[in-house]
Amino acid sequence: MRIRITHQRITALLQLILMAEAAFALWGQRWFTAFLTGMIILITFMPVVFERRFRIHIPPELQLAAIGFVFASLFLGEIRDYYTRFWWWDMALHTTSGFLLGIFGFLLVHIMNETEKIQLHMKPGFVAFFAFLFALGVGALWEIFEFTMDSVFGMNMQKPMLGDPSGLTDTMWDLIVDGIGAFVVSFLGWRYLKHPGRQSFLERWIDAFVSRNPRFFRH
Repeated sequence: MRIRITHQRITALLQLILMAEAAFALWGQRWFTAFLTGMIILITFMPVVFERRFRIHIPPELQLAAIGFVFASLFLGEIRDYYTRFWWWDMALHTTSGFLLGIFGFLLVHIMNETEKIQLHMKPGFVAFFAFLFALGVGALWEIFEFTMDSVFGMNMQKPMLGDPSGLTDTMWDLIVDGIGAFVVSFLGWRYLKHPGRQSFLERWIDAFVSRNPRFFRH
C-alpha cells in the first residue's frame, strides 16, 4: 500500500511539472512544445487506462519506471535538451529502454507459456532469449524511425556524434546499450524461472505481476 501511495505522489508531481510546462509553452506561443508536452501528459495516464480497459494490473514500481522513462526521454531529453547538454543521457535512456522492453517481452512470453488457453511449454532459456530479441528488435525499429524522421522531415533525432555526421556511431551505440539492458533482464528472468527461490528487484516485480493477474497463469 505504501509503495502504491508513493508511486501516485511521484506520478502526480511529474504530471504537475508537465502541466506547468504546457501552460508556459502556450503562453509563449511555443506550439510544438505545448503539443509534445500534452502528449507526454496523456502517456502518463496510459497505465491507469490500460488497467481499466484490459483488466491487467501493473505493479506500481513498473508503472513508475515506465512513466519516469517517458518523462526523462521526451520532456528532459527533447524539450529540456538534455540529449545535448549531457553526452551520456541518450546512452542511459537506451539502456533503460532495453531493460523495460526486456521486462515487457519476458512478461508477454511468460503469460503465453503459462496460460491454459495457449498450449505452449517453452523452457526458461527460450523465454529469456525471446525477451532479449524482443527488446533488441523494438530498439532496432526505433532506430529506423529516427533515421526516417531525420531523412524525411529534417529532424535531429539521431543526435550524430562529433566526427560522424552520418549518425552511424550513435545508432550502433544505441543498439549496444539496448542489448546490455535487455541482456540483464533476460538473465534475471531466466534465473527467476530456473531458480524461483532467488530474489532480485526484477523477480519481485514479476512476482507482483503474477500475483495481481492470476487469471493469466496456471493455478
